[in-house]
Amino acid sequence: MKQKVGLYWFTCDLRIQDNPLLWRASREVDSLLCIYCLPQMDSYLVRYSQEQSLGSDRLAFLQQSVACLSQSLENMGQQLIVCDDRPVDVLHRFIRDYDVTHLYCDLFSSVNEQSVVDRLSQLHSDLTCIQESVNTLFSQRLLSFTLGELPSTFTKFRKQVEHLPIGVESSLSLLPEQPAQVISTLNIEEAPCQLFAGGETQGLAHCLGYFATSLASHYKQTRNELDGFDFSTKFSPWLAVGCLSPRRIFVLLKEYEQREGTNDSTYWIFFELLWREYFHWYGKQWGRRLFKFSGVKDVAPLTSFYSYRFQQWKHGETQYPIVNACMNQLKATGYMSNRGRQLVASCLIHELGLDWRYGAAYFETQLVDYDVASNWGNWQYLAGVGADPRGSRHFNLAKQTEMYDPDKIFIERWRGNKAITPSDHVDMVDWPLSCSKGDE
Repeated sequence: MKQKVGLYWFTCDLRIQDNPLLWRASREVDSLLCIYCLPQMDSYLVRYSQEQSLGSDRLAFLQQSVACLSQSLENMGQQLIVCDDRPVDVLHRFIRDYDVTHLYCDLFSSVNEQSVVDRLSQLHSDLTCIQESVNTLFSQRLLSFTLGELPSTFTKFRKQVEHLPIGVESSLSLLPEQPAQVISTLNIEEAPCQLFAGGETQGLAHCLGYFATSLASHYKQTRNELDGFDFSTKFSPWLAVGCLSPRRIFVLLKEYEQREGTNDSTYWIFFELLWREYFHWYGKQWGRRLFKFSGVKDVAPLTSFYSYRFQQWKHGETQYPIVNACMNQLKATGYMSNRGRQLVASCLIHELGLDWRYGAAYFETQLVDYDVASNWGNWQYLAGVGADPRGSRHFNLAKQTEMYDPDKIFIERWRGNKAITPSDHVDMVDWPLSCSKGDE
């Protein structure tokens, strides 16, 4: 009988435990290859982010997470093969060279990864492709609607799913061996990340530590603060790369509620997990329209692109101190509060009149907790081309500053008042504007 050779393609599921697809692969195949491809800066991302590489903090967190996964696999007699090339080329080569019969990977919310699976299915007609949601609260078979019938707003979605059962998969203790010795794998050089330590071990430790305190009982009151480690859960970096599963967080949240009681704050943690869940299925439903200027509504915003203004926004040099402080924080740490993200996005779209895709792409390069569906879905939402029935969200930056930084402590810490320049030193084609006599 022909040997069943599996290939598990790790993407944003960099963990061993509570991984139903890896558990399934361990029981279905005789030997297994475990592969991870480092993210690539494609031409779309370079064009819209105006960056040539990922930010140092995002890259460092990712490297730490991959290194942790590699060690976990090694402890189970396996090897993580790390490659720095296009996934379709890497996977095609291994499928061909090792006679792979089964491909295992996430049920992606990103059209880019899904296109890789579709292409591999074309190249290898005998390949069995098994995809399963490993980074969601609910499997697709639990949902009462098809992707084409996904509720058009978050509220409708929440009401349909928030009472569905959620559980954690059994622990994994054994994996099949590799089909043969694999020589070629990149060495991962771990660099320090300012705020977070990547990896499944570190993510679970943070989650357990958070629920060992009383912070969850006050989350709703503190979640809009701009600075500090304890004002929000900080689960998002490990969720984004799959070191933590949302199901694990939900189970630990329920254990906390049994010990400490339920209130609006503990519910709001679940509420935020549901927002993340909605954007996952939203991304899967809309595919490439997640990256389209006119979004899912096919209504183009009245914005454009001005290179000088975009550079001001990126480097914290706008006329808005609160925005500058948030952008400086992002550049220094790879992280920004949810409130900060809303403010800087509103500024880019409404005050600076810029195409929202440039902001979304820049976030993609910098955020340690970058999640394709949440990032691009939220930017669409704020630009008025996404899931919000009320249209775009325009924040009054002066009012927001008074509400969330009345003493200007955050602005001072992150140098929001430094390097403020007018929005237009240049004209529409980036030629310097002439100075008036009073300016000379």
